[in-house]
Amino acid sequence: MHWQAARFSIDLSRPQVMGIVNVTPDSFSDGGTHATAGAALRHCEQLLRDGAAILDIGGESTRPGSPAVPLADELARVLPVVREAVRLGVPISVDTYKPEVMRAVLDAGADIVNDIWALRRPGAVEAVRAHATCGLCVMHMHRDPQTMQALPMHGDAVPQVRSFLIQIADALEAQGIAHERIVLDAGIGFGKTVEQNFALLARQDELACGYPWLAGWSRKSSLGAVTGLGVGERQAPSVVAAVLAVDRGARIVRVHDVKETVAGLAVWQAVAQEEEKAPTAAAMQQGERP
Repeated sequence: MHWQAARFSIDLSRPQVMGIVNVTPDSFSDGGTHATAGAALRHCEQLLRDGAAILDIGGESTRPGSPAVPLADELARVLPVVREAVRLGVPISVDTYKPEVMRAVLDAGADIVNDIWALRRPGAVEAVRAHATCGLCVMHMHRDPQTMQALPMHGDAVPQVRSFLIQIADALEAQGIAHERIVLDAGIGFGKTVEQNFALLARQDELACGYPWLAGWSRKSSLGAVTGLGVGERQAPSVVAAVLAVDRGARIVRVHDVKETVAGLAVWQAVAQEEEKAPTAAAMQQGERP
């Protein structure tokens, strides 16, 4: 399985780590640490040294209750970073729902559009269709960032999320978007209760529908709810959630703590390789019995 992403065909036979680059003054997770272009680029380079395979650049916080950022401000934040980051030799994703930003960053060489609105905003599909091979990550979100946690979803989130994203993916393919360009994201924390978020992880296999899945658990409030840890203390539960998501079939994990996640996945991979050997070894032993 591969994800077609403009300049790259990303191999999803093994899990890929997407490093988060927030070019924002008000991110819930890093509080504007990388809000300037220079600081963001230095962070990009560090994430690559830590083992990131993809970089995801965002210029607008989508934490619950966050205000929308004016178009001009978002462009001023992300475009200088994208123009330099595309020289780093890895797929560059941009986290945006604005069609104007999509067009600008794709024209600047970005490879992936990561859209919390699942390309439902007017003009979004047209923006990505103009770049016939860019990758797309479409996410489930209940309501919008301003109201999603004040009025979260009701009922069983798993079938609702699956149905919504299948409909979106089918509609995109009907509009000429190739299947191999599309990755789905259940939208952990986007209008769901703590219990619904963990149900989406526990029953992630029920989401399977022929598309690769991206999981975004990093530092989310649901992890704080079950651990009592503040945002800056959620490194360990974030890594555990990422490994659990991969073990349940996610192909991409979007994370802040790249080095630690890569290490966690290395342990998971070592166990997975031994599990693959086990049936062969058992069969050989069976054949050797008198």
